[in-house]
Amino acid sequence: MRFYSILLILASLLLLSTGVLYAAGSSFPVEPMLVLALVLLAIAFRGFAALKGFSYTIWILAAVSVAMLYPGYFFRVGDFQLKRLIVPFVQLTMFGMGAHMSFNDFKGVIKMPKGVFIGIGCHFIIMPLVGFSLSHLFDFPPEIAGGVILIGCVSSAMASNVMSYLSGANLALAVTIGACSTILSPFVTPFLMKWLGGQYVEIDIAHMMIDITNMIIIPIVAGFIFNLFYYDQQTHRAKTIQLVVFAGIIGLTNGLLQLIVNQPIGNFLMALGTSLFWFYGLPMLLAILLKKRPQISRAMIENCLSFAAMLGIVINTVIITASGRDNLLQVGGLLIITCLLHNMIGLSVGYLTALLAGLPEKDRRTIAFEVGMQNGGVATGLALQMGKVATVGLASAIFGPLQNVTGSALANWFRKRPVKDDKQPALAVHKQQGQENYHNI
Repeated sequence: MRFYSILLILASLLLLSTGVLYAAGSSFPVEPMLVLALVLLAIAFRGFAALKGFSYTIWILAAVSVAMLYPGYFFRVGDFQLKRLIVPFVQLTMFGMGAHMSFNDFKGVIKMPKGVFIGIGCHFIIMPLVGFSLSHLFDFPPEIAGGVILIGCVSSAMASNVMSYLSGANLALAVTIGACSTILSPFVTPFLMKWLGGQYVEIDIAHMMIDITNMIIIPIVAGFIFNLFYYDQQTHRAKTIQLVVFAGIIGLTNGLLQLIVNQPIGNFLMALGTSLFWFYGLPMLLAILLKKRPQISRAMIENCLSFAAMLGIVINTVIITASGRDNLLQVGGLLIITCLLHNMIGLSVGYLTALLAGLPEKDRRTIAFEVGMQNGGVATGLALQMGKVATVGLASAIFGPLQNVTGSALANWFRKRPVKDDKQPALAVHKQQGQENYHNI
């Protein structure tokens, strides 16, 4: 504790010195001091229970500061363009999500149909329409406006499950809504984007469907395969059926992409083989190897996946901010206000809709988070695939970190007002530790 206290004091002194030097118009280079202060502050927060949840937010602020102050370092390393890392990091996050999921997560559709349909319906109606309205209200440049709409059209974020757990909401309902919205997104998001955002950016529905499938569905399938061999709780017949289905999903996705881009057959076979290796064979092999190493626990694996996901978000934020620095300087303040309004309206209308529908308090809290929190990583990946990460991707770069701040604040407020005589559904109990891992990294 003493170490973290010293770091907190040192960070505070550096921040104060930076502010004084900047206000005095000193020629002393304050930029490195600001970055160092934020890094020390992020580390220091880890040592205090009341501040630990904000450590990730400070890391994001440090990442944004570095990108804004030194953008030239984050375009490429040698001949390698750093923005090519965005999609792999999104896929890694989705793999981690798949490793936390199972087919039991979809049983909630049968057990809690009203809450699930209200949550999914509100998510894919409220957020796209709010994004569309705000883009018109603030009259952004076309591609910036398209990015605001895009963040409203994607699936819910995994962080919404974490917030539901921390707030004492219905975690089983949260997991089901999140899983269903994720699975539906390849079909729903492109059509919503074409309808609402097509006037701002060119949308190829078929290509976007394939991009979302490659970023979300295929990595989740890889997570399912990992679970299938790591736990090895399925019968031989059930395992065979699932493996055939998963292979079919990967093959169908690559086949549809072949129809769209019409590449040479050799390139198609190479792409298919690469997909089968990374998302089919490698998870299977990894699960078998880890299962034979009892000293590597499931908790350790989840911590590693969580850390990789959070690190990926930070790196992606740096790359996107550096790429869109000039645009961010022009519309940054207004875009932050827009993203805050988007998020707050989603949280509020989600809760009120559930209230009007007569759902219990825990379900209202769950639906608030599932409606108001978006998968910024997928939106960023789609912006990259469109070749517009410096414009369309800016809204998601802001919305993602911002929703963690507002979500954490709302979760803490809910937690201080526990719901009486309502037990945690058994369906989601086994996920609590994994969800905490994602929150605490």
